Amino acid sequence: MNLTGIWAAENSRKRSAVIGSGGAWEGAQWMADLRRTVQGLWGGEVLWGCPMARYSTLRAGGPAAALLEPRCTTELAGLVRGFQANGIDWLVVGGGSNILVCEQGFAGVVLHLGRQFAAISKLSNDEHGVLVTVEAGCSLARLGNWCLGHEFTGLEFATSIPGSIGGAVVMNAGAWGREIGSLVQQVTVVDTNGNLADLAGETIPFRYRSWGLHGQVVAAVTLRLGQGTRQEIEESCHQLSRRRRESQPLAKASAGSFFKNPLNGPAAGKLIEDAGLKGLQVGEAMVSLKHANFLVNMGHASADDFLRLMKIVQEKVFAMTQIWLEPEVRIIGERRK
Repeated sequence: MNLTGIWAAENSRKRSAVIGSGGAWEGAQWMADLRRTVQGLWGGEVLWGCPMARYSTLRAGGPAAALLEPRCTTELAGLVRGFQANGIDWLVVGGGSNILVCEQGFAGVVLHLGRQFAAISKLSNDEHGVLVTVEAGCSLARLGNWCLGHEFTGLEFATSIPGSIGGAVVMNAGAWGREIGSLVQQVTVVDTNGNLADLAGETIPFRYRSWGLHGQVVAAVTLRLGQGTRQEIEESCHQLSRRRRESQPLAKASAGSFFKNPLNGPAAGKLIEDAGLKGLQVGEAMVSLKHANFLVNMGHASADDFLRLMKIVQEKVFAMTQIWLEPEVRIIGERRK
């Protein structure tokens, strides 16, 4: 499975597409206006025309008009508020493990939550376990290592999965029969107007690969974990890592599981394999020979390579089974015709 790289509700004042406007964005004047507005809202570094392949585990994708890296919830909320007021399209990206920006790019601002937005703190512990609060940009790998050092158990199922805790919550990330939603006690969110709110975990309608909410950005998560021993936690992580290495093509750039499993019937990987599609290649994007639900980058695959391969897989599986595979990967922008 894969974790999300996108947590934001897109700006509600969209111009021409669900997530982003295509083509050459909207001309020199539009770009000049965007620069002026962004620089009026943000005093930090701005990456203009930023290639989003750098921020995707697929290592493919077109550019964003601009990319910023807020360092705290206050900065994140202020930027969201400012973009909303000025009608600027925006989205939030974390680990980038389930995003693919189309070749034409994203005509808006990407807010990247990374290492500067990744604090971890222990709140309290009682007979029910320990409460740990994590900022949304913290990678699962870093959080797992922190838990190991403190001998906190419960997150072992996420061992070796790329992505960030914010994305994991939005996707209700799961593996080996566990899901992150079962650990969530509270989520601090920013809405599309830049307002902060705390949501109790029990009020969030978690379901398969979704937290069931829209219009909110995850800023921080409080998890309830258990107390274990370092030896037990290390042994569990080692076993799960070994199983993942044996069954998944970890040596190649991918987004993890590319398609959602159908609610009824065989898993997506089984359907793709039964359709004889292992090894199918478009450009430098390929259906993995090791796990058919992994579309991998063989070197320099483009977003178009992945999108064409995705479509072929969907059509061939549908022709055989009448099941249309829905991508887990979030496709950003619209393809040119």
